[in-house]
Amino acid sequence: MVSSTRILNPAPPNLPLGTDQYERRYQDQFTNVLRLYFNQLRNALAELLGDTGGKYIGFPHISASSSQNQYATAADTPTKVSWNTLETIEGFTLDPTGYASNEFAGVYKIEYGLQFSNTDNAIHYTTVWLRVNGTDVPLSAVKFSLPARKSAGVPFTLLAFSSIVFPVNAGDKIELWWATEQAATSGGAAGVYMQAEAASSSPYVRPSIPSAIGAITFVSALPT
Repeated sequence: MVSSTRILNPAPPNLPLGTDQYERRYQDQFTNVLRLYFNQLRNALAELLGDTGGKYIGFPHISASSSQNQYATAADTPTKVSWNTLETIEGFTLDPTGYASNEFAGVYKIEYGLQFSNTDNAIHYTTVWLRVNGTDVPLSAVKFSLPARKSAGVPFTLLAFSSIVFPVNAGDKIELWWATEQAATSGGAAGVYMQAEAASSSPYVRPSIPSAIGAITFVSALPT
């Protein structure tokens, strides 16, 4: 059986109880129950194995964003990326402290985009990486270069995007961290920070710009 978004798993048939002696009516009823069940099973498999069967399959995933400016704790100091908006989730939990935890082991793809702004009149560098259970993930670090601001009131802005695929065990705590050698402060020192902007209607209508977006999607089961 098939719904608009899911293949419904056919329930095992409730077979009729047999009689002490052969009866044509019982045999016909028994055969009909099995025929209905196998027809449902065949229809479900035909949909699943068809050219567009993947549309019925759900995988563990999570996507989140942040609508707030984010500042490093200090210069050259690792700082965790925070999230305050959850878009989609299945098979994950998002902890308020900023880590995502998966319910199922597997190979996952992690993607992120961070909206960095440099308000200083000099080039600065920012490094972003992943931690799992408090330990840095090897080969996950990416370094981004942010040129000097365009003018005193116009910072240089860069969307820092990257992705990585690696195995994760069930219950692991996945975090995104960043650091810069020149950290801006709210209303104070010039430097690098993660900028969010509200929706605007001038000079044209556009949606809000999050300071961070991220997604974790299931790729496959762990290799045996």
